[in-house]
Amino acid sequence: MRSTRGQQGIKALRESVYRANLDLVEKGLVVSTFGNVSGIDRGLGIIAIKPSGVEYDELSPSNMVLLDLEGKRVEGKLNPSSDTKTHVMLYKKFPEIGGVVHTHSVYATAWAQARLPLPCLGTTHADYFHGPVPCTAVITDAQIELDYEEQTAVQIVDAFTGVDYREMPAVLVASHGPFTWGRSPAEAVYHAFILEYVAQMNAISVSVNPRVRGVRQRLLDKHFLRKHGKDAYYGQKK
Repeated sequence: MRSTRGQQGIKALRESVYRANLDLVEKGLVVSTFGNVSGIDRGLGIIAIKPSGVEYDELSPSNMVLLDLEGKRVEGKLNPSSDTKTHVMLYKKFPEIGGVVHTHSVYATAWAQARLPLPCLGTTHADYFHGPVPCTAVITDAQIELDYEEQTAVQIVDAFTGVDYREMPAVLVASHGPFTWGRSPAEAVYHAFILEYVAQMNAISVSVNPRVRGVRQRLLDKHFLRKHGKDAYYGQKK
């Protein structure tokens, strides 16, 4: 039986993941039942995630599925998202994240289907992503047969060799779509929104000037670090 503190933690986790899933709809990042958000309470060792194939207007905090850190269902009658194994491995490999999002938003997915990283063409991108957003290798037939969802996470982790997941809270899974993460489910959704916005701007920029290249490293660093660096000065101090 959970302590009062544990019960409160679970209630808060369910609510935050539920709200984040609805936020995907409000921000125009999903259609039908595409997409999912999860969140983790590392102190309790519990992950909450959207149930598989359930319409967004049928969601509630109570039908968020609870999992342990191995991805085993510990509470909830519904099946968890089909992408559960991908989420679980990302929590294991990226220990400072608190939320994960997967969507099939149009522009970010278009770049993923083109199998191209998303270049940093301007300062809007640089404010949130410290460099080009990586695109994974295309998953192999052997990986699909082994364990598709888990191997999707392997593809993501491999794409982050030499890339700091804290400075790059997004990835494009080749031929599939984007995943984003953050310190909370809400922040992970925000990063999904910004990724889609930047992907759309990039598509327009490339159509206007097919020869356009990424911004200079110094400009990229300036914009990213003034918001996220140790001496950041953007915004108000907390």
